This record gives sequence, structure tokens and C-alpha cells, in this order.
Amino acid sequence: MNILVTGAGGQLGRCIRRAAGKAGFADNYIFATSAELDITDVTAVRAAVAEHGVGVIINCAAYTDVDAAEDHPELAARINSDAVRYLADAMAEAGGTLVHISSDYVFGGNACNTPLAEDAPAAPTGVYGLTKLQGERQIAESGVRALVLRTSWLYSEYGKNFMKTMLRLMASRPQVNVVFDQCGTPTYAGDLAEAVVAIVGRRLYEGREGIYHYSDEGVCTWFDFARAIAETAGCGGCDIVPCRSCEFPSKVVRPSYSVLDKSKFKDAFGMSVPYWTDSLKTAIRNLNSNEA
Repeated sequence: MNILVTGAGGQLGRCIRRAAGKAGFADNYIFATSAELDITDVTAVRAAVAEHGVGVIINCAAYTDVDAAEDHPELAARINSDAVRYLADAMAEAGGTLVHISSDYVFGGNACNTPLAEDAPAAPTGVYGLTKLQGERQIAESGVRALVLRTSWLYSEYGKNFMKTMLRLMASRPQVNVVFDQCGTPTYAGDLAEAVVAIVGRRLYEGREGIYHYSDEGVCTWFDFARAIAETAGCGGCDIVPCRSCEFPSKVVRPSYSVLDKSKFKDAFGMSVPYWTDSLKTAIRNLNSNEA
């Protein structure tokens, strides 16, 4: 069985490539960047599935620029919703399985202070969250066998993300202001990638299809995350200052609390989940060793 990874040039796709190699599954994987496979082209999607005999698609492709999505809603919907339907239909026709990565932003408008379970009411506050939710619904409507993994605050050694942005700012500024009124859980893409590779490699998805939450363990604010990045990387020369979200005007109201309850995932797959500060050390160590 061959596994197609879409969006393979992004941070999660690159982590899956690394995880598959370490697990000894690389020969079964086909990695397609967005330039190599346009998932908004239904004909191209079906051709790729047929050409490679694909039994599982791991969809890492997404329009993830939260602010830009407000200005380009049609493009965000095409990638996060319409294209997901093309992938789902292709797998349904092939009798395969779709593993799709979704987001905590489907819960953006919920007022809560306890971890969110999979059946919590969806309440996206912007185009990004709405289109990710629409993608989930496209999968449900297609009837394909699917595993949907919602995650949060994804970062890694690769690409653009909060950790790398903070390291760059801390190296060039005496002070950085970071919001302290948004709570969630940083998730190292390497952890999520290893979980996905294990689930697919051991076919643990069979009979366990549905929506699951996966993030690293623990809870923090973006301010806490930034402080931990500075301490772990040894960036003592920059002052990290807490501030409120209203001090950073945005077209989108970001979730004030989007901690995900991972009980269902851990019970179903029997996997432990790393604590976020431990994984941050791994990410920075890999970054410093030029593994990125």
C-alpha cells in the first residue's frame, strides 16, 4: 500500500518525511509538494492516486495564513474545503483512507475554560477556521473512511512559525511584546508526524475512523511560550513583555482558549503524548544542529 502526503513542502509534511524514514516506512511514501500536486485540481488528484496505487492520503496541505484568509476567502475555501472534497472523493473511489489535519480554530468563538472534546460545538470566528470546518464537513459528506486530526499552535524547525519568528525577533530587538490572554498548547510538528506515521504504518486507523484531537500535553499562553523559547534557546538579552490581544489589531478574533482534550486519541491509539516544554527543547536542539 502506498501513502501519498500532500503539502509535503510544509513543516508537517517535512516532519512526516523524516518520521517515515526513521520508522523504516519511507519506501511506501510518495511526498508531493503543493507545486508538484495541486490538490485544487480534481483531475490531477485522481491521476496521482491511480498512478501510484495510493491506499492512504495524508493531507498536510492547507491555507494557514489566518489574516490573509480574510482578504482571500475564495482561495482559502478552495484549498481548505473544495480540495479536501477532491481528496476524499478520490480515496472513496479507491477504497482507501484519508488522514486529514484540521485545526483548533474551528472552536474560535467558544467561551470555555476546560479542554475541548471532539463533540464540542464548533464556532469559528474567521475565514480560516470556517474553511477548516467546511473541510471536515466535506469529508463527512463524502462517505470516505477518514481520520481527522485537529491540532493547535503547530511549530517546528521548518518553515515559518511562532518559534522561529520569536527567535528572529529576540535576536534583533531589545524587547518583544507577546499576548498573554490567549491560552492553548504548542504542538511540535515532529510529535504529530510521528503519531501519524505510527497510526498509518500499523494501520491503527482501521475501525477507528472519526475526529480526534492531538496536541502536546500542557497549557500556556503565547507569552509563556515566548518566555520558554527564550529560556530554552538562551536568548537572555531580550525582554519578553506581556500584552493584551487588543494591542495587536487584527481582522480575526483569535481563540482566547483552545486547549484540546486528547483523551479520545490516547484511549483509541494507546499512545503517550509529550509535554510541550520537552518537545520545545527537541525542536531547538534540532534547529541548532542544522537538521532543518
